[in-house]
Amino acid sequence: MNSETLRRELMAKGLVSADLCADPVKQFEQWYAQTIETGCAEPGAMSLATVDAQGQPWQRIVLLKLFDERGFVFFTNYSSRKAKQIEANNRVSLLFPWQELGRQVKVTGTAAKISTLESMRYFATRPRGSQIGAWASHQSQVVKSRAMLDAMFDEMKHRFQDGEVPLPSFWGGYRVAPETVEFWQARDSRLHDRFIYRRDEDAQWGIERMAP
Repeated sequence: MNSETLRRELMAKGLVSADLCADPVKQFEQWYAQTIETGCAEPGAMSLATVDAQGQPWQRIVLLKLFDERGFVFFTNYSSRKAKQIEANNRVSLLFPWQELGRQVKVTGTAAKISTLESMRYFATRPRGSQIGAWASHQSQVVKSRAMLDAMFDEMKHRFQDGEVPLPSFWGGYRVAPETVEFWQARDSRLHDRFIYRRDEDAQWGIERMAP
């Protein structure tokens, strides 16, 4: 089934609480699988929002690489703007904009570095060019020209030409541990279905319907 056909079916059917999993990560897993099955472009693309020291929000698209009951994992340079902002204020939000299916998933929570071992395992699966690129780019720093960036890449390519590319000490993953997860399904007449999961004091999930 293509995404347009499924979108029409999902909008007609809507979303009811009886169809939701008790655990939001299990519910996310179901929706995520559908986006992959229907060929949606970049299903793991998510907007990550952070806040700087002046209270200014920043957003950027990062890619979801891992997820489980502990949270949602993305990777970055630990010297990047987003990493510095997370270090100062680890409260973040994520948005998965699955427009082809008329769906969104919104997550709020806290971000923390994953273990070096977890980062090493993922880094080893990356294409070699991406591994070298992690070494070559001083992410979020001013670079005078594309030529300088290309030169740094060539330097790192030469440096690691005879062996495996090791994990940079300044690169790795963050896991966003969810505190709320909202599932949004488009409906006609702007009467969209929205359900939000919230953790209570006992770390149990409760579900509420939200007005569109």
